[in-house]
Amino acid sequence: MSSFKKDLILLLKPYYWVNIILSLTFLIAKRCPIVCNYTVPLFPHDTDICELGSRETEILFFLIIVIMIRTRKAGSTTMITYLTSSFIYTKVANLILWSYHDFRLGVAYGILIVLVGLLLPEPTYSGPEKVTYFRTENGLADELNGDKRVTWLVCFYTAWNPACVNFAPIFAELSSEYCLENLKFGKVDIGRFPDVGKKHHVSDSSLSKQLPTLILFKNGKEVERRPMADHKGKLQKFFFSHDNIRAAFDLNNLYKEAKENPIKTKKSLETKKDD
Repeated sequence: MSSFKKDLILLLKPYYWVNIILSLTFLIAKRCPIVCNYTVPLFPHDTDICELGSRETEILFFLIIVIMIRTRKAGSTTMITYLTSSFIYTKVANLILWSYHDFRLGVAYGILIVLVGLLLPEPTYSGPEKVTYFRTENGLADELNGDKRVTWLVCFYTAWNPACVNFAPIFAELSSEYCLENLKFGKVDIGRFPDVGKKHHVSDSSLSKQLPTLILFKNGKEVERRPMADHKGKLQKFFFSHDNIRAAFDLNNLYKEAKENPIKTKKSLETKKDD
């Protein structure tokens, strides 16, 4: 419920409601009774201005199928990520529909969506996070082989993958909620460091179904990962939502255990001795 409320608040941002309008322009022009009567000059060859033709209906049904498939593959788990993933397809469909009626209308619509894209970029997550970004080839290995008292939850991602982009704010929020001195969250871009991905058996291919991949390391060794393969080696689908990650990696118990067993540094021992 709280996630739904966050989505509703985000929808108030211009990027979302402007893109929703752009995604519905053709339907509004053709099916909204108040509007379609004023769009006669746009459809001079239509005998019934306020009805969709068979070709237009086919395009819209095809669009629905594409959106359902692509957003599912992109790992959309909330209303906002679903909308964001679908915008590109709905705008392309509108471009085709407007161009189908008049090439000039298609050009005008194309210019409009380019201008909106330049003036209203997609909002990025700006909330709190406690994520360590490994920006060198050996950064992750150095941490895992260093202080093995630290438990690491590491996200293997690429900057270009839509599912990774959708997951970024979720991982940031979880890091802010659960991060401790001995329970840390990290990210490594295997698009920049493919050898790190190979070492941990995470493919950075454009067709990869492993992006993003979360791996939990204890004592420097992997103990859990998502998505994971079954006994036949087939990758199991995993939806990267807050609740699914909490359950899969038992974050509440990990946090409790880390909280009850803090790392004892020299400074903390001296403080305890003084007391």
